[in-house]
Amino acid sequence: MKRTSPSVSSAERQGTLPQSFENQVLDLLPRLRRFAIGLAGSRPDGDDLCQMTIERALARREQWQEGTRLDSWMYRIMRNIFIDEARATSRRRETFVDPDAGLSVGGDGAQEAAVELSLVDRAMARLPEEQREAVLLVMVEGWSYKEAAEIVGCPVGTLNSRLVRGRDALMAMLEDAECA
Repeated sequence: MKRTSPSVSSAERQGTLPQSFENQVLDLLPRLRRFAIGLAGSRPDGDDLCQMTIERALARREQWQEGTRLDSWMYRIMRNIFIDEARATSRRRETFVDPDAGLSVGGDGAQEAAVELSLVDRAMARLPEEQREAVLLVMVEGWSYKEAAEIVGCPVGTLNSRLVRGRDALMAMLEDAECA
């Protein structure tokens, strides 16, 4: 049995060799987790969604084609899992999400920022799923309209429409929250 020499792993870390699939997935983890929490609406559910995505990607890694975008492939996996889970949840008619979960976001001494983030989280949770997804992909994750449309599996115009409606609804909800 041949072992990987230490120089290969250090070369991989230095970027002289292509990164392994697992290392590329690890690099994507913060972005995937942020997107998952945004989709799921809470940290615990987002972490579960992220874990399921990683598990599925590792189990089906042979389906990913070298030279294509791993991040796009992983986002599609996550989105499909999220849709499957939402359907299963509605079928079971059970609620697993604590409405107040994930509202304690913020650092020490940043109470005002935590309150604002809380308002954004609540407003995002009130958006229809399609609009929330478009807002998360384009405005939070920074995907281009075309890339986000490919992830979602819709035409660019449809994604743009969802984004505009979601952004407008989000702004209106945040203005109402500030006035209250």
